[in-house]
Amino acid sequence: MATSKKPKTPTNKDTKTLNVKLKEGENQERKFAEIKLSPTILNTVTTQAFIKPIAGDINLEEAIYVMNEKAKKVNDGDLSDLEATLTAQAVSLNSIFNAMAKRSADNMGQYLNAAESYMRLALKAQAQCARTIEVLAAIKNPPVVFVKQANIAHGHQQVNNGNDQYAHAGKNINSQNELLSEGNHATLDTRGTIETSGINQEMAAVETVNGSKDESARFFRRLFSLSQAASADSFNWR
Repeated sequence: MATSKKPKTPTNKDTKTLNVKLKEGENQERKFAEIKLSPTILNTVTTQAFIKPIAGDINLEEAIYVMNEKAKKVNDGDLSDLEATLTAQAVSLNSIFNAMAKRSADNMGQYLNAAESYMRLALKAQAQCARTIEVLAAIKNPPVVFVKQANIAHGHQQVNNGNDQYAHAGKNINSQNELLSEGNHATLDTRGTIETSGINQEMAAVETVNGSKDESARFFRRLFSLSQAASADSFNWR
């Protein structure tokens, strides 16, 4: 049984060269401008430069194909690669934090400046790790936004929120202030007399107090007179 083989992606022996083929009717300058301003191509070149000390050289054309595939997955709604990237970065940042914290502890007793520098790097890695986890959590569980009201109009628009307001045609009539009695919405008759109240008519007699017989009262009056006399003598310079 014959099986159809998928066409292989053309490979270039030079890992840093990108072969460009012009279609019929395409402008060469326009094509080069599109390539040089392409976000996937620019970021692939940057990735190729930074990944070389870690993984060695990678083919530029193959890397561009992979980058385009990743971008297409995100456009289609598949965020699995991004979630994997953030998870791996959080683990890497946590490793950096622990490594810098250990170096800070090793220099704590003798070299305080080095210990402080390593601790600053450790705390920066910790903060970035926490931020990466927050972004990952927001992707997995997007926050719910409650919109109470959205008023959208292309022209003039008037929105009345709150209590109902009724439009009145013609001239506004200002109502006069009226005195109200106990009855609801009834005017007060100012010519009538007010009846006396019958509440608390009975009052108990008040006991008389003889201040001269109160020892405590005499003591405080004597103390007050002595203080006044002392203050008067303090200002007598003769």
